[in-house]
Amino acid sequence: MATEPRDIESKIGNIARVNIAIALAVVVLKYIAYEVSGSVALFSDALESLVNVVTAVAALAAIRVSSKPADSDHPFGHHKAEFLAAMFVGAMIAVAAVLILIKAYSGLVYGVRLENSALGIALNASAAVVNAAWASMLVKQGTSGRSPALVADGHHLWTDVITSVGVIIGLALALLTGWHFLDPLIAAIVALNILWMGYKIAMQSMSRLLDQAASPEIERSIRGVIETNGVGAREAHDIRTRQAGRALFIEFHLVVPGSMTVDEAHVICDRLENSIERTIEGSEVVIHVEPEYKAKPDESGAVPL
Repeated sequence: MATEPRDIESKIGNIARVNIAIALAVVVLKYIAYEVSGSVALFSDALESLVNVVTAVAALAAIRVSSKPADSDHPFGHHKAEFLAAMFVGAMIAVAAVLILIKAYSGLVYGVRLENSALGIALNASAAVVNAAWASMLVKQGTSGRSPALVADGHHLWTDVITSVGVIIGLALALLTGWHFLDPLIAAIVALNILWMGYKIAMQSMSRLLDQAASPEIERSIRGVIETNGVGAREAHDIRTRQAGRALFIEFHLVVPGSMTVDEAHVICDRLENSIERTIEGSEVVIHVEPEYKAKPDESGAVPL
């Protein structure tokens, strides 16, 4: 039995609110780690986590906007708000990376003084474990709930985990070797890595804002449902999809016998729409009925019935 859309929206909204609380707790923990150690890398890690708070708030705002019902000004709903939030997450990752690079440069030029580093590492490692567990949950729940904002935020948290691991390794090496310049150097390397990840998140979100098609797996599922439930029609062609937040818009042309009545064609369309929407949660289907001479049997992607 499919989960009700309102239940999904409520669940996603609750997760987004908890996300803000966890982001704040992690920032406090990492900032304490920086204060007790004086590590440039730990400061950079805390700064990157501060961006998590901003993006968590943005994700919650986007989820609230995207869950608003369609209205006269937005007849297709507000689903794309989540893609805008995902792009914002990518931009914030890039900003954090640049700020980390600036701090790392200062550390390389003027040097750093490390104190109580073992405690700083322990606190930072604890924060990384919390982030890793929460990031996995965000990606899983965001994917199942078709929430691009939560998925993007989950991937963002993974960049934070990678940052923390790099920082801990760099700080440990600096302590073991006495080469304290490794502390800001590792921070700079990690900053470049998260800059790349932010770029990928932004590009993926932009592609979806430009009406990116559904995945090949979903499109195969659509074709399978049409083949199974299109009895009475001749063919389906020009199958198109576009993803908009938690909604998937599907449209195609259905070729029926010229002698078929409007009522008979309508029954087939209803059967197809209901079957697709039951199979693919969040889908909205539009079917254009055509007579036999409009068939395109040789067209790539046409579904014979």
